[in-house]
Amino acid sequence: MSSLFRIGQVLKGRIGKYTITKEIQDTVWFAKNHVQETVVIKSVRDHPRIENERDVLKRFQHRTQYLRPLIDEIEEHSYPAIIALKYLDTDLLEALNKQTLNRKELKHVSRCILEALSVLHKDGYVHTDVKPDNVLANLQAGDVRFSDVQLGDLGGSYPIDSEWATSGTRVGTPIWSSPEILLELPWNTATDIWSFGVVLISLIYGGNFHIFKPKGMTRDHEEYEVGVALNQIRFFGPYPLKFQDILSPESLHSVLCLTQEVPEDELTLFAWVTEKEVIKKDRDFIVKMMKLDWRDRPTAKELLEDEWWKDDS
Repeated sequence: MSSLFRIGQVLKGRIGKYTITKEIQDTVWFAKNHVQETVVIKSVRDHPRIENERDVLKRFQHRTQYLRPLIDEIEEHSYPAIIALKYLDTDLLEALNKQTLNRKELKHVSRCILEALSVLHKDGYVHTDVKPDNVLANLQAGDVRFSDVQLGDLGGSYPIDSEWATSGTRVGTPIWSSPEILLELPWNTATDIWSFGVVLISLIYGGNFHIFKPKGMTRDHEEYEVGVALNQIRFFGPYPLKFQDILSPESLHSVLCLTQEVPEDELTLFAWVTEKEVIKKDRDFIVKMMKLDWRDRPTAKELLEDEWWKDDS
């Protein structure tokens, strides 16, 4: 498939003009504005993601500084939709692969993510794809190398009463996805809390650590998502008995089959990790949100008020 834009092409927006400088992905480009500042251009054929990201940002970006904002809409082309977004220096995945976060950085980026989620969740919107490479930041000198930490990629954000959520549509990226999404159950704002917990685990361990990544499987393996679900049980299971109260017979059967694959004597619960590996304060905070039953997870607002934020000294 040919690229939508060519290098050097000028796009006219409602408030400015942008010259394409580099293709980053099939749907993402860098461009320069009239003062040679870099912006991010996004567009995709035959999918509503860009229109949705535009609409979600218009609704929320003026209510928080923790969402990567919409700068402009390109009006030369009526289809597909084209948007210009703020450019930031890096994302958490790239930064984490270069250097593990220190304590101040860990809490700073965690608070920024939760602040963004709390705004979305207040109106019943779910991000659905919270992961390190969707958290953008500018770099600075000092004890905390990140400034302007912002949650991006809101193309898959939907309200909890949308057909996507109520029908249990698979969304997001499996190793960061909640159990209810993998089971194709209806999902809500609690799914972002699970994903945030997975992100926090990766930030604490550093490098390219993924707690739920199935061993020996690539993303295109037919059993990959089952492997993720089994790891969720292995580290945070088993499913509570009350979970059956809200499951259809088909979903209950799936849960029982998964549970039988990881008998109780084979659980390696995250709550059991040693103080040397993860300090108790972090472990307790993570366990609060990593509940297989979404009804047991705290809200973003509750997490922002947790004891975890108090001085580590």
